[in-house]
Amino acid sequence: MKTRHPEKIHKKDNPIPKKPHWIRVKSPTSNLFKVTNSIVKKYNLTTVCEEAACPNIGECWQKKHATFMILGDTCTRACGFCNIKTGKPGIVDLFEPYKISKTVKELDLDHVVITSVDRDDLINGGAEQFAKVIECLRKECPNTTIEILTPDFLHKKNAKKIILDSPPDVFNHNLETVPRLYPSIRPGSRYFVSLQLLNDIKIKLPSIFTKSGIMVGLGETKEEIYQVMDDLRSAKVDFLTIGQYLQPTIKHSKLERYVNPKEFEKYYIMAKAKGFLMVSSSPLTRSSYHASDDFKKLKKAREVFNRINLNK
Repeated sequence: MKTRHPEKIHKKDNPIPKKPHWIRVKSPTSNLFKVTNSIVKKYNLTTVCEEAACPNIGECWQKKHATFMILGDTCTRACGFCNIKTGKPGIVDLFEPYKISKTVKELDLDHVVITSVDRDDLINGGAEQFAKVIECLRKECPNTTIEILTPDFLHKKNAKKIILDSPPDVFNHNLETVPRLYPSIRPGSRYFVSLQLLNDIKIKLPSIFTKSGIMVGLGETKEEIYQVMDDLRSAKVDFLTIGQYLQPTIKHSKLERYVNPKEFEKYYIMAKAKGFLMVSSSPLTRSSYHASDDFKKLKKAREVFNRINLNK
């Protein structure tokens, strides 16, 4: 069987600590989970829910919510935290936008999240495929709101323009961790490139909602987390997600500790105080967790914010 992470074979083993009670989730068994799974498989689509071993897959799929991963299942980066396969990707599926729109229509989704692997091998980093998926969804599912979770498009000069020409309702790009840990956790990326991407999207299209997420438990300090919050607010990011890093295998980046739920509550309070419209901070929070409900709350939060400022 082909090795999922060939670049990690010779890395030292990092034993995985036993999960605390607040991390454990039930195995998916509901009929609706099976329905979602069968529809996804029917169109031969990839989901980040499966590829990244998301702990919330049971809860989300029984609500018929799934995050679709475009551009294949193999990533050109080798992030220390990620469970998605690394290696040489295959060719781009030209029918993928159509298949996703058919799936979204069949699942009757009011909000959909589209993400992708990194495709450094492509001229525009995969931005063109994001645009085609958005355009197809707008045509086939006009009542569905669209959220995209993109790579950083490092050294891909036209990528931002391509995205802005076919904008989603929510633009999400995760910083993942604090700048100090980038060399080991996200070695193929640059912290300030990611921050600049979020900033540029908001400047060019102020009406769009922007979103970013980080993991905790990798050895970061509280002060470093607060600095990331300040950096994201300087880029006018609307929505911050904070979740527990869960080590996929003994060859992945070491899980330094499980962060107590009370600490997540403190991060929530601090982030709200710093001006984020919305914050999701809990051990099981992931980028697209409760994305549909959160989008409705996000719209409402902006309406309230605009009304308050209008009356000043």
